[in-house]
Amino acid sequence: MSDLYDLFCRHPRISTDTRHIEPGAIFFALRGPSFDGNRFAAEALAKGAACAVVDDPTVATDDRFVVVDDTLQALQELAHEHRRMLGIPILAIAGSNGKTTTKELISRVLCERFEVYATHGNLNNHIGVPLTLLSMTRDVQFGVVEMGASACGEIARLAAIAEPNYGLVTNIGRCHLEGFGGPEGVRRGKGELYDFLASNGGRAFVRSDDEVLTTMAAERATMAAEYYPPTLAAGIPSALEGNYNRYNIAAAVAVGRYFGIDDDRIRHAIESYTPDNHRSQRIETSCNTLIIDCYNANPTSMQASVEHFLAAPPNGREGKVLILGDMLELGSWSEEEHARLIRLATGSSVVDLRLVGSEFARAWEHLDDQPEGVKLYPSRAELAADLAEHPLANTLILLKGSHGIGLEHLVELL
Repeated sequence: MSDLYDLFCRHPRISTDTRHIEPGAIFFALRGPSFDGNRFAAEALAKGAACAVVDDPTVATDDRFVVVDDTLQALQELAHEHRRMLGIPILAIAGSNGKTTTKELISRVLCERFEVYATHGNLNNHIGVPLTLLSMTRDVQFGVVEMGASACGEIARLAAIAEPNYGLVTNIGRCHLEGFGGPEGVRRGKGELYDFLASNGGRAFVRSDDEVLTTMAAERATMAAEYYPPTLAAGIPSALEGNYNRYNIAAAVAVGRYFGIDDDRIRHAIESYTPDNHRSQRIETSCNTLIIDCYNANPTSMQASVEHFLAAPPNGREGKVLILGDMLELGSWSEEEHARLIRLATGSSVVDLRLVGSEFARAWEHLDDQPEGVKLYPSRAELAADLAEHPLANTLILLKGSHGIGLEHLVELL
């Protein structure tokens, strides 16, 4: 690994995709269920990569190839070595909902005092976390790393790579139930961040009104904890749609105060953040008002969004339309959770409900009582065709669903 790290120090840019090769970068030939990066290593070199890390010796034709046993493991070990060489404080963020928004808010608050590097986009998995760490330069004073997981053991692995000094679990919700094996598995999997902090002298920021999180923290007697109330968000305006975002704002305030950032600067950082990632966005088009929250969805986040939308005033619009896309990766819990959301959404007679995807269709089919007026669409394409033929106007619209449903592609029709 020392030789590979020396190579990285000379060429401190990493690429895993030949479509986006930077001149002088190190190309890692990763494998997946349907691809083998080794097949593209020569192409990466032809496009300007300085060298290619491969785990198939047959493709290595000259000394620009670095042969390892496993390219993913080599990438993770390289990131771990770089994190140790940097020696900076790192805060890891895990949880069922709100990770990315909390990461954005916290990183902006910390930027008021430190040179911060935070996870870009949604690079929060076994590949994304190493890439995030390897993007941190010697100028960075503080790292903020988002950690996503869909099964037990994944957060533990990411924490072992990133070695966070601080951690924050946003909440424990009903997400990735199939991979975690149920709600208790979610609790155990997300708690792996607390396990790492407890074993390594770290400190967690814990929402004091969340009984699940406070219990989890208390179960780990060796973990230092900084408890904070959601009332820290009181009086701080933001461009985030939804009252549930007060929990994310409170987390940013708590972290900022702990690291000695003045309240006025914290407030400015939060107030100036404008979401642009299909999370908690409100957009005024020429025809309608859109609430866009469709980067991801699980039963907990879906319930929060729907409840907020049902209670929201139309703000001058003549009607309200609720467009919900399937929640994915719920396994045997899927029908029950989709049916529960249908019942919640149809509890208001003032909302036009439109459901997209096979999971909602299956839940609808087995409902004992099917409310009138609900429209079902097998996919986004069918809904798009209907909207093109029957456009909505002067309407308040919520778009909420899993990223795989792609509801954000409907914005241009609304």
